[in-house]
Amino acid sequence: MIIPEYGRHLQKMVEHAVAIEDEAERNKVAKSIIAVMGNMQPHLRDVPDFQHKLWDQLFIISDFKLDVDSPYPKPSRELLEERPETMTYPQNFPKYRFYGNNIKRMIDEALKWEEGDLKEALIYAIANHMKKSYLNWNRETVDDDVIFDHLKELSGGKINLKNKEEDLSEAANLLRGNKKFKNTPKKNIRNNNPRGRKRH
Repeated sequence: MIIPEYGRHLQKMVEHAVAIEDEAERNKVAKSIIAVMGNMQPHLRDVPDFQHKLWDQLFIISDFKLDVDSPYPKPSRELLEERPETMTYPQNFPKYRFYGNNIKRMIDEALKWEEGDLKEALIYAIANHMKKSYLNWNRETVDDDVIFDHLKELSGGKINLKNKEEDLSEAANLLRGNKKFKNTPKKNIRNNNPRGRKRH
């Protein structure tokens, strides 16, 4: 069977319609088959282009041999058998997969901003989000310098927070509500200074 969900009996009905020589009778039978197919899927009656889909399926079930007047353009075998183009996954830094692709887009956008407090605040927000993503990636803690190194690499060397005196947010604050982190013994958590506190 070409479309198994309709069953063998409907397949035979379609084969019978193909064999009918009289054009008017063939069209009449085809419409009756469409009605049966619609009754088999009542939950799809309100779906846009539902009737179009049924007619397409009718031609497919007939192996494109059914010659009837369709209210919609007839599908072609070539179009249905055409293989879709391979979709590439937009991952530029697979070794930092835990950050996600949006981080790279955010960094690229931040680089377009004019220098100033607003741009610096955005960069620190991105760095804190990177730190949170890193910690969610099965880690108990991470040194800020690791995040700074990753940020520098992802920005093509244009963002370097190692020269700044400001630290990122504490891991505990970033992972507030994370059950796994809450269950981690405090002695295993190395707290960093909160953002705004000077580094020594």
